[in-house]
This record gives sequence, structure tokens and C-alpha cells, in this order.
Amino acid sequence: MQFLIVAYDAEDEGAPTRRLEARQAHLDTIARYKASGNMHIGAALIGPEGKMMGSVIIADFPTREEMEAWLNEDPYVVHDVWGDIMIEECKIAPSFAK
Repeated sequence: MQFLIVAYDAEDEGAPTRRLEARQAHLDTIARYKASGNMHIGAALIGPEGKMMGSVIIADFPTREEMEAWLNEDPYVVHDVWGDIMIEECKIAPSFAK
């Protein structure tokens, strides 16, 4: 199952610092899941002032429960970087699939 995850950063004063502190661990986690075929694409969301304000990911897991298990261990969730997370099942169009 493919999932679209749109995660907006928390808006408290400490959120940008938490993002920077958790960034490498988050990227390492994503790389591990990408190597196993679970991650298709990821991007930072950039706000009007040119600052990161969240993330978007298209992931592929056999079940929603397995996707949620990854999400719950991701450093951006563990360290409260992401405040609002939207998850929808999706399907990458064949013309965009590798």
C-alpha cells in the first residue's frame, strides 16, 4: 500500500531547533527504509519566508500498521518536530513509477 504523508512542523518556538537536532537521525532512518524499498520520495515543505515548515513523503508498506510503526519511530515524530500529520492512501501513477 502506498501512502502520502504530509507532516507540518510544530509551531512552538523550539520546533526549528528540534528539527535541526533530529535531522540527521531522520535522514538516516529514511535512508534505511529507502534501501528496503519503503520510501519512494520525500521533500521538505518550504514556507513563504523560505524556511522549512514540514515534509511530504510517499511511502510503500504492506499494511497501514507497518507504515505507522515506521512513523512512530521516526526521529521527527519522537522529538516532536512534526505537529500535524496527515496520512492518505495513494497510488503512484504508472507514468511516474520507476
